[in-house]
Amino acid sequence: MNVNRMTSVFIAVSIYCMAEVKTPSIIGNNMVLQQNHKNPIWGWASPNQTVSVSIDTQSHKTKADSKGNWKVTLAPMKASTKAKTLRINDLKYENILIGEVWLCSGQSNMGWSLGNADDKDLETLAAKHPHLRLISLPQVGTQEPQTDFDGKWETTTPETSIDFSAVGYLFGRRLHQILDIPIGLIDNAWGGSACEAWIPRDRLNQLDVAKPYMDQWKKTEQSYDFAKIQLDFSEKLKVWQTKATEARNAGKKAPGGRPRNPRNQMTGQHRPANLYQGVLNPIIGYGIKGVIWYQGESNSNRAHAYREVFPLMIQSWRDAWKQGDFSFYWVQLADFQVEMDQPVSENWPELREAQTFTLDKLNNVGEAVIIDVGEGRDIHPRNKQIVANRLARNALARDYKIDIPHQSPRYKSMKVKGSKVIITFEHVGSGQLYCFDVRDPVGFAICGEDKKFVWADAKLIDKNTVEIWSDQIKEPTAVRYAWMNNPVCNLYRKDGSVTLPVTPFRTDDFPMITRGN
Repeated sequence: MNVNRMTSVFIAVSIYCMAEVKTPSIIGNNMVLQQNHKNPIWGWASPNQTVSVSIDTQSHKTKADSKGNWKVTLAPMKASTKAKTLRINDLKYENILIGEVWLCSGQSNMGWSLGNADDKDLETLAAKHPHLRLISLPQVGTQEPQTDFDGKWETTTPETSIDFSAVGYLFGRRLHQILDIPIGLIDNAWGGSACEAWIPRDRLNQLDVAKPYMDQWKKTEQSYDFAKIQLDFSEKLKVWQTKATEARNAGKKAPGGRPRNPRNQMTGQHRPANLYQGVLNPIIGYGIKGVIWYQGESNSNRAHAYREVFPLMIQSWRDAWKQGDFSFYWVQLADFQVEMDQPVSENWPELREAQTFTLDKLNNVGEAVIIDVGEGRDIHPRNKQIVANRLARNALARDYKIDIPHQSPRYKSMKVKGSKVIITFEHVGSGQLYCFDVRDPVGFAICGEDKKFVWADAKLIDKNTVEIWSDQIKEPTAVRYAWMNNPVCNLYRKDGSVTLPVTPFRTDDFPMITRGN
């Protein structure tokens, strides 16, 4: 090939590459588009290039801006299991459905895979739902806003479901089976993540209660040297390997305590805004019905701040999406750790309280209480079915107007009568309070002016009222229920065959042990 010919080919290839239209991975084959919603479709092209988009009976045309960014907005479409094709210039995406799209986010209890949940064999064998679609984002922690990720939409099969979020899949499957429409699930959960990592830094910097955490991270960022940490690790590993080799040569067991591989905190899941920029930003704007969220364990030592940090996170997502107050339902922390013999102050109850307070701060939110599902020795309860069902009850009742019980009872009021306290609950519905396993309520503590709590006796006196007392407290001032990391408690709302646990609460406003963290 002569030089002129090679030059012509190079120019032609260059022009072709420049003219290639691209979309982020959230847009592609097998995706589900949100029904009855003006769905944005966006991507990149050459500057000022014309982009034509068509699906079903509608067509749109736009021009990329001077940086090559383009976007069109599809007209709303009704739910449909009929596969559609999306054409964008020369791109063709097939097997697209119209239905409901939910984002599944949080830390490890949301990321916990179906393959590690209870009855994984039965669940995965039954995971044959061609109209239930799944997509997962890889873990990318960064301060730089990401615009794309390595992932793709897939239909639900035993093979694709096993590594997907158990709570997410089981929630989506329940909706799919009841609503009989396509469901799309997006999983971007990251184990161990802090709530602050899911929030833009400019928003966090405006929040006084977040200042200690932000200041801590500013100091870390100024002095953090991962290269030095890796070098130190290498030296320690060499020393350990030498000892291990000597032990084996002497016919002895290798020593324990192998140094753990270091993780770069700068790209991890605790640094403020890392996950907002890394695993949320690439999908912001994609049409969704709402979010299910399971997180809080990593914030338990900052439970007091979580009262404001968590609502801020939800609001920052809604503001970024520009889709109004989309539904946001979370899982309250389960019971965990050692059961204590006496009432003591612990941090997980304070985090649960912060989660519950968010119900009163924002519109269109809901909480799934699972104080009866946890495992004392394992921070990851394997029974994800109950968790998913309680989240699904919120969605089915609130979003799809199906008349089913969905709210756990909450503390409403307290009245002191002599040496006894009368507690009234709201959200009991058409049912009544119910004690599991034994006839009387268990899990109440009571105190007097000295603020020292003791276990209390209790009995049901009405469908939504409990009487509490202790022979040790003559003049009670406050009551707490299930106010422990791992409480023994048994009070439920019972509507026919449906039981929903009473939300842990306290009637006092004594100083929190996590205040200032």
